[in-house]
Amino acid sequence: MALVDYDASSDEETAVGPAPTMSSMQIVLAPTVGPQGHLNGERQIHPSTKELFYNPTVQELYAPQLGPANPTSKKRMEHKNVLTGYVEEGEVSAFQFENQRRTFDTFGYAMDPSVDYGAGNHVIGDLSKAKSMKGESVATARNVRPGDKRKRLPRGDAADIESFAGPWAGYEDDVLSAKPSEEQMAELEKRAEEKQAKTSQDVDVSEARKEESLKSKTILHIPENQLYDYQGRSYMHPPTVEGVTYEAPERCFLPKKCIHTWSPGHTKGVSAIRFFPNSGHLLLSAGLDAKIKLWEVYGKRRLIRTFIGHKKAVRDINFNADGTKFASASYDNYVRVWDTETGECLNLLTIDRVPYCVKFHPTEQHLVVAGTKNKKIICWDLNTEQVVQEYDRHLGPVNTITFVDGGKRMVTTSDDKSIRVWEWNIPVDTKVIAEPSMHSMPCVAVNPTGKFMCCQSLDNKIVTYGAGGRFRPNQKKTFKGHMTAGYACNVGFSADGKYVISGDGEGFLYVFDWRTTKIFKKIKAHDNVCIDVQWNPCTTSQVATCSWDGTIKYWD
Repeated sequence: MALVDYDASSDEETAVGPAPTMSSMQIVLAPTVGPQGHLNGERQIHPSTKELFYNPTVQELYAPQLGPANPTSKKRMEHKNVLTGYVEEGEVSAFQFENQRRTFDTFGYAMDPSVDYGAGNHVIGDLSKAKSMKGESVATARNVRPGDKRKRLPRGDAADIESFAGPWAGYEDDVLSAKPSEEQMAELEKRAEEKQAKTSQDVDVSEARKEESLKSKTILHIPENQLYDYQGRSYMHPPTVEGVTYEAPERCFLPKKCIHTWSPGHTKGVSAIRFFPNSGHLLLSAGLDAKIKLWEVYGKRRLIRTFIGHKKAVRDINFNADGTKFASASYDNYVRVWDTETGECLNLLTIDRVPYCVKFHPTEQHLVVAGTKNKKIICWDLNTEQVVQEYDRHLGPVNTITFVDGGKRMVTTSDDKSIRVWEWNIPVDTKVIAEPSMHSMPCVAVNPTGKFMCCQSLDNKIVTYGAGGRFRPNQKKTFKGHMTAGYACNVGFSADGKYVISGDGEGFLYVFDWRTTKIFKKIKAHDNVCIDVQWNPCTTSQVATCSWDGTIKYWD
């Protein structure tokens, strides 16, 4: 059979020659074929056509659109809610789907969503389990408890006031008994005896501990005949010293050299020193050997008295306003109040945790405030030795307590790297200063003017805040150059407020200029950490320093 070209026509007058051979045969892979509609006599109308120049038939107008859709068209992309196309929500809600999934995971069966509930078996999975569970899901199935089917007693008639129980009607199987059984009574008596024995034992231990702690003593190191002068005044009265007026000087100068070292002193390091208020003729020192010593500042500079009572190292000491008493905080969890003249322990205050700082209220001298390791600030009344107030807002151990505005407000710092301001006797802080760049501030000193306070920061800086109003930080008064990271080195002011002094982790004494914040003087004071510095309030250039090497030095 001969193959002819599709373009050939029977009307053409061509001679039919002999059959072509296989070498001259041609195969057309893509012949020209018209659309099916065209062969049927239907004309295709493009959807975008707006004007026709012929009368189309109804079939042509309503014919379905042929050809593939454009995959990149905007209208098609608008309806996609997933990467591969558009997903329609099923008839099953999200709750029912999750409920059936959990039911299948828990019980081993679930409802078949493709089968109507009225059309035979609609459960897939463990049919026996489904039959025993009665087709319940995890949302509806629950264990039957013994008391679930208890019957209530009748509520009664509301007209009968005496017998009406209403919604408070009990159950039929309730057992009402106002007296315990014999077994319960025996158990209660046994527990009461054990509790009483334990309480009596705890009382005995606490009493013994308190009696042992109250065994404080004092050692007088000067002859008794020198204890009083010819007018009957003790060492509490400031002595007459040439050139000392016992008034705050108008102008101060830099200390230059060490003029005295108090010895023999503490057998271990010294943690804190304090000058006698207003006059500064006595110096009180607290040591890591659990002893407190009182020294003369003028004259022979002798050791006057030693106070013994604490069992562990003394952390902090502070005088009251007139110096007749002082309080000490120790690592033995006790705060003691001592008589400065007689050496007697007047009060013993117990705490659950270590007290880190202690101070008298500036106006109410019978109140003592201590900051503790358990994030609390506790206030005692010395007349009753009872806790009268607790301030519990810090998130770390309380390091310092500073009174401002004449005792009306209190500023505290803590290891939580924050400063909190309190109204006195109100246990809610009125202001919290906490910034991400702040560090812990273990020591605070108030300027003699009372307008500023300097805080020793553990990032080797002394930062300044306003001591009133909004307590804003003073960025221009930042003192740098010393090393205090890891050490609670104290900071102080000169009597005129012109100089700022600070200890150092390497044993140096630094003197800064308050106006320019520059270092005026750097003195190698001790071989170990210079932990505390105090400027004598009644002299122009005398500074006392103490260190963990156990020495106390006096500079002028």
